[in-house]
Amino acid sequence: MATHPAARGLADDCAVLEIGGETLVLTHDTMVESVHFLPGQDLEDVGWKLVATNVSDLAAKGAKPLAALLSYQLGGDDLAFLRGLQSALQHYGDAALLGGDTVSAPGPKTVGLTLIGRATHVPVPSRSGARPGDGVWISGPVGAAMLGLEALQSGVGNSSAYRRPQARLGCGQELAPLVSAMMDVSDGLLLDARRMAEASGVTIALDYAAIPIAVPEARRDEALRWGDDYQLLFSAPPEATLPSGYHRIGTVRPQGPQPLLLDGAAPAGTLGYEHG
Repeated sequence: MATHPAARGLADDCAVLEIGGETLVLTHDTMVESVHFLPGQDLEDVGWKLVATNVSDLAAKGAKPLAALLSYQLGGDDLAFLRGLQSALQHYGDAALLGGDTVSAPGPKTVGLTLIGRATHVPVPSRSGARPGDGVWISGPVGAAMLGLEALQSGVGNSSAYRRPQARLGCGQELAPLVSAMMDVSDGLLLDARRMAEASGVTIALDYAAIPIAVPEARRDEALRWGDDYQLLFSAPPEATLPSGYHRIGTVRPQGPQPLLLDGAAPAGTLGYEHG
């Protein structure tokens, strides 16, 4: 069990380590073929997405990427993967790839990245800071990745939202001094909102119609439960003056019987992607 205070009880997007007068933010994501990307998918896109998912964790902490370590299973178009990886590292501030490890092994392709960042604001936001009376906000619409996967599978339409998600790095840095809690939406808005509520010891009440979506209205329920959009979900006190462009979607209430309410009732069914 990771008991060091920097691990934040394994209940946050990242570890936060104070060392040498700096506050470092560290995260690690692993992607597995047939789970996080399609068999035979362009490995240049996989390299990009591996970076973007890690950067999204740093964005939720308001951190700036500095350096990366790669774990890579050889096989397929390795050069394409590296092109995508390098392109994404440059896109998100030119973090340096310092090394890592490669392995040859059978089975589904598995890749992992450790990303090291520097906090741009201290204290570094966590999932656990939401307080009753705060507003609940999101950085943008959900559901685009769902449509992107469908387009990739069918070969019809724009699949970029799934293949090359965009981490909200700049948003996280401007929001870090203003929020009471923040996390990225990687596993589904409803599931991640519940996680924030549980970490903060509160109830989060969401307004169903206020949540921005990137899909037809008939598919709103699906969009609220679908992951891979990497928007930022955050709470902010009423007195906070937020930049324009963010969407208020609910309110933080004192802890009640249910950690998450959707239009006043606990949402039924699966809330998002639960890791095994």
